[in-house]
Amino acid sequence: MIYREMQIPVGEGSVLLKAYCPDVNREVEPERKRPAVVICPGGGYHFRSFREDEPVALQFLAQGLNAFVVEYRVAPDRFPKPQQDAGAAVAYVRQHAEEFRTDPDCVALLGFSAGGHLAASVGVMNGFEAVWSEIGLTWRQVRPDVLVLCYPVITAGPYAHRGSIVNLSGTEDTAAQERFSLEKLVSAQTPPAFLWHTWTDGAVPVLNTLLFASALAEHHVPAEVHIYPEGVHGLSLGNEQTCDPKKSPALMNADIADWPKRAADFIKRQEEKK
Repeated sequence: MIYREMQIPVGEGSVLLKAYCPDVNREVEPERKRPAVVICPGGGYHFRSFREDEPVALQFLAQGLNAFVVEYRVAPDRFPKPQQDAGAAVAYVRQHAEEFRTDPDCVALLGFSAGGHLAASVGVMNGFEAVWSEIGLTWRQVRPDVLVLCYPVITAGPYAHRGSIVNLSGTEDTAAQERFSLEKLVSAQTPPAFLWHTWTDGAVPVLNTLLFASALAEHHVPAEVHIYPEGVHGLSLGNEQTCDPKKSPALMNADIADWPKRAADFIKRQEEKK
């Protein structure tokens, strides 16, 4: 496996991007270019959870994808800094596709919770060219080919995870926060999306996923949506790789264990369609 830490450019600054890629071996498809997934851990736009970082990257590595984790900026940095970091990471992976043996036409952006809001916002903000031109890019360059949204924060409306939206926007004014309701920004240009959530999520209501899924359906955007019947927020992989079962037994959940394979299969199907 190739592991590399890189400071990649974001306008006049930079952000850390970590790469987890299989070695290219002459015995196994030496010319194969794999799909890639860029991972945005959750943390309420306040921190980035390690539980949704390297363990997840290794899961997708095992599924035959190149995996990257972006350490995007969080509060006190506000919009559009996190979005610019995630978008720059997608553009960088695509621009350096040959180096990492990546398919430049199949770069997915995956996010958990507030990281899900971040990933989704890059996917829907095609009308925000000033955000991207500020870092010398266009939305076409930062647009992911696939979205993978794990118990995502989506709306700034009544079902919002208010702390995430406040951290991103820097304001308590709910009217001013409405521009971060991503279900209202979905269009026919939004990338195909894989979403999963638990019905009993007590922190980020499942209606966040349902609102986004409904908007995708309205605009005829391909999607796969999984609602698991039970589970707390922040499950990540739901196993011992992402929690201490003695200290946090609620984070152990075998029912959701299939989501990484399902998501990887969805990404691969989108690659096959191109």
